[in-house]
Order: sequence, then structure tokens, then C-alpha cells
Amino acid sequence: MARRKKVYEGKAKILYEGPEPGTLIQYFKDDGSQAVTPPQAAVEGKGVLNNRLSEFFMAGLNSIGVPTHFIKRLNMREQMVRMAEILPLEIVVRNYSAGAMTERLGIPLGTPLPRPIVEYYFKDEKLGNPLVSEEHIVAFGWANQQDLDDIIALALRVNDFLTGVMLGAGIRLADFRLEVGRVWEGEFMRLIVADEISPDSCRLWDMRGLDLSERDDQQRDPIPLADVYTELARRLGVLPSNVTHSTKPTLIN
Repeated sequence: MARRKKVYEGKAKILYEGPEPGTLIQYFKDDGSQAVTPPQAAVEGKGVLNNRLSEFFMAGLNSIGVPTHFIKRLNMREQMVRMAEILPLEIVVRNYSAGAMTERLGIPLGTPLPRPIVEYYFKDEKLGNPLVSEEHIVAFGWANQQDLDDIIALALRVNDFLTGVMLGAGIRLADFRLEVGRVWEGEFMRLIVADEISPDSCRLWDMRGLDLSERDDQQRDPIPLADVYTELARRLGVLPSNVTHSTKPTLIN
């Protein structure tokens, strides 16, 4: 497919004009993430793996009726997606205490939460993507109350799906980050899952080797998933034959 006009370039992806109205081409780069501590260097082959993994998760969500921007994968690094108006929010769903929650509240790392907790972060890197409340979101017009209700329902459905898939692969989903966009179908607006779902947006812990006879509500020391990109792709059966390695996982705050 001929290269089209660049619309946006971020740390991990480039968006180009799509071949059809209302579409974009999403290109996955090998660049590392700066959103973690310490920042991650570029990882050879990461873009190929994230393209395949995001396709796997997005297509799975589409198949169970959870709307996403994903249309189809085009090649090893590119996929066609629906154009959407992205909300200026990162939605984080937490199943276990880790990262910023552990630091803010002093809850020990790895503690199971009584229920999934949905948090909102305002997308502004200059401000450090601060945690915000529903009151902030509605007051400043980033979304309305109905949007927030829909976001929570969407996020929890994604959490149910991802948790089940990960458990089947021997992986615990501690938390993950979502981006949500608006699309218009005639006069009807709906919210869809956008951006990507990949190891760059998930915190994953390895369950293999744990004593699973313990009760699930007991705290267990989390074991980071080694070589997360390659290992996750291998366990899910989506590892391209020409990609044989990867390195450190990327974790959200």
C-alpha cells in the first residue's frame, strides 16, 4: 500500500491517512516507552509484536460486541483503524495494587483489590498525566456524565475479556490502560476502544510456578513476566515466525 500523508506521530506509533474516508493506517514503531520509570529504550521487533497482539485483543473484543477502532491488519507493522475523536483521558483499570496506587495509598504491591477500580488520568505529559476525578472531567467538558457511565461499562467489559484471556495463558492482569474515542454513525454517537492493547499498556505478572492451591484473595508476591512481548505472543499463539526475541516489559504507572 502506498504511503499516505502522516497525520500524527507518537512515541510508539505513527498514524497515516487511510485508503477510505474515516479510516487511518496505524504503524507500530520499535521505539521504547518514556511513560515508565526508567524510560525504555527501543526494542527490535517490538512494533511487529505489538501490531499482532493488539490485533488479537481488538479483534477478540469486536467479536464479543465490544466496539473498537480496529478494522483489519494490513501487514507486519500496520493495521487499518476507524478515525475517532480521542478523549483527553487515559482510563486505567486496576485489579491488584501496583505502581501509582501502591505509592499513593501505601497498599502493598500485589494486593488483590475488592473489585476492579477505574481511574481517570488527564492526558498532558507536561503535567505528568495527573489523576482526575469525574467532577473534573464533567466540569471541564472532557466528557459528560453519560460518557462516564459508558466508559466504565466499556472498561469493565474489556477487563473481563482481558483477564480471562490472560488467565488462560497463565498470566495475571494487574492493571491496564485504555484510550477511548467518539465515533458518529449518522446522528448517533458512541464510544469505542481506540489506540492499542498490548504489553505497552498492561502490567502483567506470571502465574506459572505459583502455588495455585492458595486462596485467590490472598496476597502473593507478583512475578514480572520475563521477555514480555515475545512470551505473551508465544503463549497466545500469535508470535510471527521471523521474530525470535524481545526484552523488558512496559508497565503503566
